[in-house]
Amino acid sequence: MEVKKHKRLTLKERVQIETLLNENNTKAYIAKRLDRSRSTISREVNKWVQNKYDKYEAHLAQWCAKDDYLNKRNLDKISTYSLLRFFVYKGLLSQWTPEQISGRIKELYPNDPIMSISHEAIYKHIYTRPQASLNKKLIKLLVRKKTRRRPSIKRRGTGSKIINQVSIDLRPKHIELRKEVGHWEGDLVIGKGQKSAIGTIVERKSRYTLIIKLNSRKSDEIAKMFSMKLNQLNNLFKKTMTYDNGIEMAKHEKITQNTGMKIFFAHPYSSWERGTNENTNGLIRRYLPKGTDFNLIDEKLLMQIQLKLNNRPRKIIGFKTPQEIMDSELKNVA
Repeated sequence: MEVKKHKRLTLKERVQIETLLNENNTKAYIAKRLDRSRSTISREVNKWVQNKYDKYEAHLAQWCAKDDYLNKRNLDKISTYSLLRFFVYKGLLSQWTPEQISGRIKELYPNDPIMSISHEAIYKHIYTRPQASLNKKLIKLLVRKKTRRRPSIKRRGTGSKIINQVSIDLRPKHIELRKEVGHWEGDLVIGKGQKSAIGTIVERKSRYTLIIKLNSRKSDEIAKMFSMKLNQLNNLFKKTMTYDNGIEMAKHEKITQNTGMKIFFAHPYSSWERGTNENTNGLIRRYLPKGTDFNLIDEKLLMQIQLKLNNRPRKIIGFKTPQEIMDSELKNVA
């Protein structure tokens, strides 16, 4: 009886695995199709696919296997540690940004020095060899998919800073519970060529959304238009707003003065701290996709989108609409 010689999975086989997984075939079926043991296929797939949101990508899996086999020296941290590499690549496959990957891994592995990576190190890993086939794939997984990256070191830290900003760490803890209306998250959605923007503010409990037409991204314009929009609300709904560290909020004290709302700032590269707003911006992008020039969008269309979002049943609030939640809160204090 001839003993079957052990062979590593080839790229061709990994492509077959990816194709068959996308067709919702079982690991047992894939093993039979490839004439491989079920344990071989299970080990390979389980490295990458642990829940329904994970995706197996043949070329990335092949590169990781080849890199592990060669046991190269003097590699960067991502190439050196396979668990870290899997986390980063799976994050990219899930359409996370390097900032989100870096922040999330620190949350999940706070005391593990190996499972710690800065967003700049992730970018450096991706752009080390931008013409290599693997790196081209990694670049395509980024939001902007730029083939070259210009470091933003000079831009960051040299401009004016936000004066008297108050960290989210000082925000009252009860706001996290979402049991009280009046606490908002704010951001900008940037238009084509970084030359236009709209403002978005989302109430944390009800998910009620305000979309704001802006003539520019200057802090004076932001303060003026945000204040005008917020002051159209009942005082019940004007308590706090949490924003990111964008310099457009440099005049945050004017908003507080105009509306009475205290403004807190999330940590840098921590978009999950304003997850409600980030999710809502994704919904708005369905109507106004990337590449939209907001200078050409009139306020009437923005109000139509705002109306649709606020009258859309949401599972997270028991399939009620944000407008219904706001109306109910107002009726309770009447």
